[in-house]
Amino acid sequence: MDIFSDPQAALDALRAAFGDGDAAGIPATAQGLDDDDLLSVIRSATVLVRAGESLRIAASGVVAARSTRDAGHGGLAQKRGHRSAVSLIQDLTGSTRADATKQVRIGEALAAASVPAEADAGGGEDATAPVAAAPGPRPWHAALGAALMAGALTSAQHDAIFRGLGGPPTGSDADDETHARDAWATAAEHLIDEAQVRTVEELVTAARAVRDLLDPEGAERRFDERFEARSFRTWTDRDGVRRGSFTFDDIGAVGVETIIGTALRPRRGGPRFVDPDEAARAQELQDDPRTNDQLAYDLMMDIIRAGALADAQAVFGTRQAGIRVVATRAARDDAWDGRPAVALVEDSGATLPGWIIGTRACDTATMTVTLDPAGNPLDLGREARLFTPKQRIALAIRDGGCRIPACDRPASYCEAHHIDPYAQGGRTDIDRGILLCPFHHMNLHHHGWRITRNGKEDFVLHRPGLPPTALPTRVTRRYDFGDLRPAPRRLIPAG
Repeated sequence: MDIFSDPQAALDALRAAFGDGDAAGIPATAQGLDDDDLLSVIRSATVLVRAGESLRIAASGVVAARSTRDAGHGGLAQKRGHRSAVSLIQDLTGSTRADATKQVRIGEALAAASVPAEADAGGGEDATAPVAAAPGPRPWHAALGAALMAGALTSAQHDAIFRGLGGPPTGSDADDETHARDAWATAAEHLIDEAQVRTVEELVTAARAVRDLLDPEGAERRFDERFEARSFRTWTDRDGVRRGSFTFDDIGAVGVETIIGTALRPRRGGPRFVDPDEAARAQELQDDPRTNDQLAYDLMMDIIRAGALADAQAVFGTRQAGIRVVATRAARDDAWDGRPAVALVEDSGATLPGWIIGTRACDTATMTVTLDPAGNPLDLGREARLFTPKQRIALAIRDGGCRIPACDRPASYCEAHHIDPYAQGGRTDIDRGILLCPFHHMNLHHHGWRITRNGKEDFVLHRPGLPPTALPTRVTRRYDFGDLRPAPRRLIPAG
């Protein structure tokens, strides 16, 4: 396929929309476009940006290879007065150092996955050895590079998956390394598909969670490293303002996020259908003149003052904050037997070390939810008009949050929607319910959307004038429940 055909078509579409006039007139012309044409302009411009960025990244990888320390002052960047390839790319592109670093990083990954090329016999001032991988196993991230160059991934999506997965563990025997490399390659391919319906932020979380699920030993080491790096410090700035800074370990971070999220949920689009006491508390919070940051600060001060014996209603309202941990039975057994294991946070899908399973079980209690191989809960309810708390737990475990593509609202912010209207005889069964955030729940009812499901296959969203859209579960749920099954057993998620 000609790499320039799609950009050329996009450029022609943009020229048709704006003509050949002066660039200064583009904003005024855009004001006169109708909605469909305006969105078409954004899509066409995105095609151009992606194509140009892919070419720039590929070239940046070559620049990096020609600017190594070994090249000394004869390196490509050094000859042009720069200490490194990143500095040169930043100068050429006018980007931030962080963006230039990302371009070089992705470019180096593309070069490592490329097919070795023939050396240029012609020589020349800037001629160098080919910038390609030495013959050997295909890198696990080769599919990411191919997807980037084909326009299936943006650079941000590529970087999220590449850095999130981090690469397979090394140091074991050749067979184990081969199996691990295959597992990471499979994970990368899964996440490429997920990128079409996920935000970059979701991809980052999912890639990290998948990495930990595939490599629980490495996950435990990373957990320990972050725990050792935990810190809190205070200082006085030049204006005399006392300031503080946290570096959280995983469990501390989830705890603080859960506490603040629970307290501020009404301000952040939490569920609307709640009991009268919670509704009154929510209205009080909506009417509070403090900003969210001020409320979060005052909340943390209240918790510090009240200590571990804080009264739930005095600080949190009608619902006390708590971390709900999701783990497979196999992960629980591994953790209890002292083997590396990984658990998931219900709301975010972030991973936690397996030993948290035991500590949470001692502090609170456990609830067993039976799932089929596709992650569907099997213990179903029926009679009540609204989904019961136990059913909502099952929905949260299955869905992980709002199921509308690209929505990042966690399960605790969502409402349970009957895909078969209750007033028309629909059942309050888990397999006929789905989690939606309040915004998308209202959109569904206001705009004539509907959701269907054939048996226990994927839910499907139907919107007037648009093709049906599958609503898959969040990617970390599918990995945790065994959707990805590369060998050997120790390198796959417990299922």
